[in-house]
Amino acid sequence: MPLKSLIRTIPDYPKPGIQFRDITTLLRDPVGFQQLINNLSHPFTGRNIDTVEGIEARGFIIGSAVAHQLSVGFIPVRKRGKLPSETIGQDYELEYGNDRVEIHRDAISPGEKVLLIDDLLATGGTAIATLNLLRRTGADIVACGFAINLPGLGGLRRLEKEGVPVLTLIEFEDS
Repeated sequence: MPLKSLIRTIPDYPKPGIQFRDITTLLRDPVGFQQLINNLSHPFTGRNIDTVEGIEARGFIIGSAVAHQLSVGFIPVRKRGKLPSETIGQDYELEYGNDRVEIHRDAISPGEKVLLIDDLLATGGTAIATLNLLRRTGADIVACGFAINLPGLGGLRRLEKEGVPVLTLIEFEDS
């Protein structure tokens, strides 16, 4: 089944000119969702991954399912102020301002092999901030995996410059 056909495009959301790629229609389809998780998990089977890190919010859904498939733990990467215990964070720039990603200070031990998962790779800003945060913990970043890549926005090129293998499953040329 072509996963791309299960993704709904919503024009002009959240602002004019944006083609929003809505994965909720893919997640709703049991065969498509299972195929998505299998395709993101299979390349990492037997790679001694310790944890999967999923970026808020749709990365939680996909990442936790990948972690389950790999029989490893899951760590949520949250936006500023969402975690209840002591955190470490990484600030990064957005098109119109700044943001921050955080994890619990005790979430990752140095040398742990981690897999970063999110739903969509656009400019790569959030993913690179998360990579920098994970590196500060001493994590061994095995790879990043994304359901969707928007190649026109350059995120894949930016991540490849970070020296981390990247797996993407679906591409939409127009962003």
